Parts: sequence; C-alpha cells; structure tokens
Amino acid sequence: MRHLLPLLVAVPLLGAALLAAAGRRLPRAAAELTGIAAAAVTAALSLVLLLGSSPPMVEWVGGWEPVGGESVGIEVIGDGPSLGMAALVSLLALSALAYSWRYFDEPPRGHAGSFPALMLVFQGAMCGFAIAGDLFNAFVFFELMSVVAYALTGYRIDEAKAVQGALTFGVVNSLGAYGMLAGIALLYARTGELSMTKIGRGLDGATGHGGPDALVLAAFVLVFTGLLVKAATVPFHFWLPDAHAVAPTPVCMLLSGVMVELGVYGVWRVYGTVFAGPGGIPAADLTRALLTLGVLTAVTGAVMCWYQRHIKRLLAFSTIAHTGLFLVAVGVLTPEGDDGAALYILGHAGVKAALFACAGALLDRFGSVDEHALHGRAGRLRATAVLFAVGGLALAGLPPFGTGLGKAVSEEAVGGPLTVVYVAVSALTAAAVLRVTARVFFGLGPPPEDTDAYETSGSEEEPETSGLVGRVPDTMTTVAAVLLAAALAVGTVPGFGDLVARSVDEAGSGGARASAAWTAHGVLLGLLSAVLAVALAAVTVTRPRRPAAPAWTTPLRRLQSGHVGDYVAWLLVGASLLAALALPGVLGG
Repeated sequence: MRHLLPLLVAVPLLGAALLAAAGRRLPRAAAELTGIAAAAVTAALSLVLLLGSSPPMVEWVGGWEPVGGESVGIEVIGDGPSLGMAALVSLLALSALAYSWRYFDEPPRGHAGSFPALMLVFQGAMCGFAIAGDLFNAFVFFELMSVVAYALTGYRIDEAKAVQGALTFGVVNSLGAYGMLAGIALLYARTGELSMTKIGRGLDGATGHGGPDALVLAAFVLVFTGLLVKAATVPFHFWLPDAHAVAPTPVCMLLSGVMVELGVYGVWRVYGTVFAGPGGIPAADLTRALLTLGVLTAVTGAVMCWYQRHIKRLLAFSTIAHTGLFLVAVGVLTPEGDDGAALYILGHAGVKAALFACAGALLDRFGSVDEHALHGRAGRLRATAVLFAVGGLALAGLPPFGTGLGKAVSEEAVGGPLTVVYVAVSALTAAAVLRVTARVFFGLGPPPEDTDAYETSGSEEEPETSGLVGRVPDTMTTVAAVLLAAALAVGTVPGFGDLVARSVDEAGSGGARASAAWTAHGVLLGLLSAVLAVALAAVTVTRPRRPAAPAWTTPLRRLQSGHVGDYVAWLLVGASLLAALALPGVLGG
C-alpha cells in the first residue's frame, strides 16, 4: 500500500488540472461536482491508508531509493500522525467544498472551476506537507500551500480589504518560508542530507562533543520560525485575524480547521525527527521555548477573542488561543502530551469549521458579522442558533466532545499551574462565542453601545452570495451539523482515544501509553470550563451597559495595526525570542 501514498497529492492536483483545462467549457454544477469528487476520493484513500499505517510505511517517489546510505529522492511517510493529518485535511476540504455548493456570486463565464481548483491545490499541498519525509519537499508543499492560501484569501479581488488581507498573509508567511529554507540549507551544509531521519542522524554524528553548536541553533530557529508563523503563534500571529476577516467562509474553515494545526504538527514532526538527538536542541530548552510561546499565545488569543465584535475575527483569535494550548501539550515532550494534542486538534477542527460555517450563514443572510449590529436579528435562524451554541460549549471542552477529551488528556500531561491556563482560556473563548449566540440569535440583554474599544466591527461586510439570501441553504447547516457530530464522535466512540494514542506513540520517540480515555478529573475540569463560559457570557449579556475595555488591553489591541511592516518587525522579535529561549542548550554544550 505504500505505493499509493503519492496519490494523496496527485489526485487533488490532477483534479485541479482538469478543472483548469476544462473549466471554461464546464457548467458551474459540473465543475463543483468535479471538485467534490476529487476531494472525496482523496479522503477515502487517506482513510484506507490510515487503517493500514501500522507499521509505518515509507515510499521513495519514483523508485529513487537510498544507495549505500545516501539518498537524493523524495521520501514520503505513511504513519498514524501523517496520514491522520492527511485524512483530516481531506475531510475538511470535502466539507468546505460541499458547504460552498452554489455559494458564491455567479462566477464570470469560463471561470466556474477556479474556486474548486484552488481548493484542490490547497488540499494537495497540505496533504503533501503532512506526509513529507524530507525537509526540502516539506518546504515545497509549505510554500505551495501558502501561495494558494494567498489567492484564496484575496479571492474577492474587487474588494480592497481582501487584497490587503491577502498581501499581509503573503508577506508574513513568505518571510517565514524564506527563513525555513535558509535553515534547511544550513542543515544540508552540515549533513549533506534532506531526509529528516538522516539529518537527525547526521547532526548526532557531526557534533563531536555531543551537543548543538551555533549552526544547529541557527537552523533550528529559522526552521521553527517558519513553522510557528504557519501555526499563528504569538508574536507571529498577526496575519491570521486580518486574513480571516476577509477570506471566504469555506477558506476560513480550512485555515482555522487544519492549516494552522499543520504548523503545530510540523513542530512536533521536525523536532522529534531532526533535532531530538544529542546533536540537536536539548529537550529542556525546547520545552522552555514551547511552553513560553504556548502560554503567551493562549492568553493573548483569549483576551483578544473576548474583545472582538467582528464575529470572524473573534473566531480567528479563538483559533490562536487554542493553538497555544496545542503547543503547550506538545511542549511537555511526553507521550501523554502528544496524545492530548492530537485528540484536541481533531475535536477542534470540527468545532471551529462548524462555527465558521455558521458565521458564513449570518453574513449571507444579513450582510454583516457585527455582533452589535446583529443584536436580536437572527432569531429565526433556529438551526444555526443551536449549532452556534453547541459549538461554543464544545469549544469550552464540555464532555463528551472531542475537544473535551483532548483538553482532559492534555491537562493530565501538563499538570500543575498550566491546568489553570487550559481551563481559563477554553472558558473565555467559549464565553465569547456564547455571548454572540445570546445577543445575535436570542436578542438577550440591552443592545450593546458602540465604543472606541473596537478597531473592526464587521458591519460593512458584503455577502458572499449574489445577494442577501432569504433562507439559509440546507447545505450550510447540514455541513455544520455533520462537523459538530464528528467532533462529538472523537470523544464518544469507544476506544477511539486509545487508537489515536497508539498511533501517535508508535510514530513518536516516546514509549507507549496505557490509555487516552476520559477520567473523572478530566470530566470535572471540562464541566468547570463550560460552567464558567456560560456564567461569564450570562453576566456580560445581562449588564445594563457594556463597560469599556480595560486600559491594560489597549497596547495589546493596538499591536493588531494592519500594517505589514509592524508584523514583519514582530516576526523578527519572535525569531530572536525563540533563539534566546533555546540558547542555554548551546552554551551548555
């Protein structure tokens, strides 16, 4: 079955090529069905391969296998985590394409296949990154995914905001990619290899004193800067809210549902394969770096999420906050932490994609995603209201959702004061979603007053359909319901947590873990987060007048300036911070 691995990239790219070649002659329905079919075939193939991923598979594309221990070919890996991410990518791409059925304005004649073609290239690039076994081709797919994401973010090119958001996305992510490429060049100069496994062995053999040196530190910082930019980790995160505010809703479903998570996956994969040996970065230094950046990301994202009225930006900052929690779980460098992060990512993908689907329904029904302007206007959208409320509770980690199971396993792994971060961040982000639910769908509380605390309102957005829809299409609500059901299945299907744990542990360097199941402690903390979220939302909504944002949040909010030069400067600050956090290992060596 290993020979089928390259098809995870080839099938969506061939589908995109077919749409590009024949799209001018295909009617819109045929073009969109072609895109859905290609995504569905890739999803089915990824699931079949995932079921056969034990023991892990390795394929050298084109038969260019190593000779005498030296390799020049393209290596792809088929283990549980890589194929699990490919399956997640493909299922979400299929959901986004189904959601976008007859969704946008009627495209110009001859361009009916442009959007599904771009979505398929995006899917193929993300699958390629997930299964890449050598660093250079991981970079190639990393850059391809970025380029297509730029185009998809600015798809509504007639709007200046969309172009600006896409430009910001492009500049920041391109700089991250260039840093990653420079780091790969340093590793190649040191080891003469591009295969991740062989680079790791080469670093161990090349550093005679058994520890990292300045070149290894520089390569680590450059490669991880690129990955952390993609993961939208603070202070590399500024591009994400700006992109989500302007990107089409189906694109947001992929950006927050899986692309950001691929950055976290890349951190786990590259460190464990390349830098975890004696010649790499000591575990204590990586733990310090990831825990520091993870907590900073989680807290910053949660605070910024709470003070948004633009619903899509609110959900984007929620993604940033939860990315920080994923990084903390990965950063403890234990099998339990890896298992918790994997389950958390699976549950979060379905929940966040469903919430964006509901936000898209509001945009196309009312032409606004402004929490204040929509106060009480969406009362007739009962199905969407229920889905949005359930999504908010799932975001809090309410048992038995997969987000709750992932949160519970992660809390067991990190322990101590970091558990407080998990409870507080999940409660605050969920409370923001529940606050929107109460105000927009149920009209609870007095209408909020406008203040100068908000930089972006979302009241001047344009619907993504040909006009305001009188009724939300069934495809929108059905896709959101299926995604939430999938997130629920992650936490309720018997043995699923243990299956994910065995798959992750088999691919990682840690020992096998006994179980990744619900515990009384995890259930209680999940219920606590949900209760706190409901209480906080209720108190906020019932207040007679919304207080202005505290003064201490002003500098934090002003950092999200929209100026790409500011974001580039913060990227350099983040790279310097990452180097400083990892430096003690080099000095100690």
